[in-house]
Amino acid sequence: MNQAIKLLRVSASLDAMPSEKISEDRVITGAPTERLNNVFTNTKENFFCGVWESTTGKWNLNYTEDEFCYLIEGKAILTDSEGHSEAINPGDGFVIPAGYQGTWETIGTAKKFYSIYEEA
Repeated sequence: MNQAIKLLRVSASLDAMPSEKISEDRVITGAPTERLNNVFTNTKENFFCGVWESTTGKWNLNYTEDEFCYLIEGKAILTDSEGHSEAINPGDGFVIPAGYQGTWETIGTAKKFYSIYEEA
């Protein structure tokens, strides 16, 4: 008999998660830290989802994966490699496609739900 697959809820809470520095070789300004709770990884280990938070700072991005994000709180500014900036505010959903290069800047503290898919 097969066991039923159950719904998995994703909470915005990061209370029990440790804070870690964002890799210094990526940081442009500030001393940003991040907290992460990856709540699901599929059996192929190429799809992930959870909640992520960072403090003030700006760092380089180089995406090899596709990521859907929904900003829960705070503010961020994403700037692509051609200098086009997008302000992200609470309630905004957005996709960062594989191949995206640029910067992420957190203003204050920002928290998002994410789901990531990476080709094998």
